[in-house]
Amino acid sequence: MDPPCEECIKGTIHHGQPQGTEEEIHGLNTYVVGNRTNPSGIIVVYSDIFGLPLPNNKLIADAYAKSGQWLVYLPDFFKGDPVPLKTADVLIPVDAKKQSTLAKYTGLLAKAPSLVMWMARHKEGPTNKVCMDFLQALRRSTPASQKIGMVGFCWGGKYAIRAGLESNMIEVDGKKVPLVDAVAAMHPSHLSLPGDVETLVVPVSIGWGLEDQGVNIEQKGKVEDIHARAKAAGRKMPEVEHRVYKPGRHGFAVRGNPDDPEERECLEGSEKQVLDWFARWL
Repeated sequence: MDPPCEECIKGTIHHGQPQGTEEEIHGLNTYVVGNRTNPSGIIVVYSDIFGLPLPNNKLIADAYAKSGQWLVYLPDFFKGDPVPLKTADVLIPVDAKKQSTLAKYTGLLAKAPSLVMWMARHKEGPTNKVCMDFLQALRRSTPASQKIGMVGFCWGGKYAIRAGLESNMIEVDGKKVPLVDAVAAMHPSHLSLPGDVETLVVPVSIGWGLEDQGVNIEQKGKVEDIHARAKAAGRKMPEVEHRVYKPGRHGFAVRGNPDDPEERECLEGSEKQVLDWFARWL
């Protein structure tokens, strides 16, 4: 049965013609855009669960590439199996204020079985391997003089942060190096604490939503506590910054409504946060 109010739960899909091309990079179909000849660095984007079919994700990559400074990769870490956009319409409506409780829960119940099956196909172990294998290949093929940044959104935020962990460092030319040189994560979901954040070796910038139903703002305090304890125990910690967005409902950095002034501010602010961070560290 369709939700009673289809317009109320129509997801925000941003308009624009993506500027890049899709090609195979290190075994994954990847959206590529930006400076291919002499980039200042490479930015890898790990999207939300809606992947390459969601235009917003490609448009974000385009925005990062716009300055001509970066080469941007948006790999299909889901290997052709993202969550369908119809589910996005329910989970992240254009205007949550106009979505009735009945519409919301009728829609969620209708989509729940397929979402559960999708989660079963994308368990943590295999998902982590796909991501880290790509980053290892990228690191080994990238000149030592060129830095790599990674940004993750929602589902992808967890794996972007993990890319900066000590346990994921690899040996290149006889020297142990991190997979990436700096990380940004927007509304990172499903964080396993303390494991996903405790042993970071690269600077990380995280964006949190004050009214995020998918990633509780309390996570911010927990991460800060873990890092404070690690420092107190004598661990050398990289710089970690936290920014809070209001209202910052879930998906604010990807699927915020650009027609709503507050949500547009979240979209633009999170884009600036990422670019400022990489300009500083890459």
